[in-house]
Amino acid sequence: MTETKARLAGLDAVVAMFERTQNENRAAFLPYYTIGYPTLDTSLDAIEAMANEGVDGFEIGVPFSDPLADGPTLQAAAQVALENGMTTRKSLEAVTTLRERGVTQPMFMFSYLNPLIAYGTEQFVKDAKAAGADGFIIPDLPPEEAYLFAEACAEENMALIFFLAPTSNEKRIKIAAEAATGFLYVVSVTGITGARTELPADLKQFIARLREETDKPLVLGFGISTPEQAQSMNGLVNGFIVGSALVRRGAESAEAVRELAAQLRGALD
Repeated sequence: MTETKARLAGLDAVVAMFERTQNENRAAFLPYYTIGYPTLDTSLDAIEAMANEGVDGFEIGVPFSDPLADGPTLQAAAQVALENGMTTRKSLEAVTTLRERGVTQPMFMFSYLNPLIAYGTEQFVKDAKAAGADGFIIPDLPPEEAYLFAEACAEENMALIFFLAPTSNEKRIKIAAEAATGFLYVVSVTGITGARTELPADLKQFIARLREETDKPLVLGFGISTPEQAQSMNGLVNGFIVGSALVRRGAESAEAVRELAAQLRGALD
């Protein structure tokens, strides 16, 4: 009888993900999806379907009533999910379900700060680990306040991600790079999330500036929506995130999400 190989978890899983994609000479593809949109079952089916297409990890969107960094597509999806009864706890339960359904890729809980404070930050870190999550992306947590989560994340070996935008000065870049574990989330534009027809012309200069300050993996988000844009990530950053374009497909079906994810993943080979 063969033993099932244990899944790497937490920071170990994140490090292994980037080592593997680096060996394959490509960027990692980390889709974002809102749990509970348009229904809980559809969101679970969509994530499982994307996992089967060989995406590298997931941002698991925890619905929140005031998602300031999100564009209209993700705002609307969060509202539908909340109306469907989704909560922070149910979002963690969804991760457990996805693990039970065979999803092995790293999963990052994407949540705004208020629900986590209401839940209890240390308890949330412990419960997220127990559910099968590997790290946290908290868009309204500034790196100067990393202490709210850093100790608990270190104790549980969980990744804690911070954001950098084109407006970030050298001091902010240094603080975020020092505080982040796992990777740095690079915001491609000044503004909210959402699919865009083209990425900023000065993006390469911004990435180069970050490379001078840190050797941590850089993952680009906000605005990527097409296979052509995905292909352009190879050699530019260590990974990229697609959210709005996939969630918009979710209004149709989990199969529609899978089709777009397959196109985005295939563009990297």
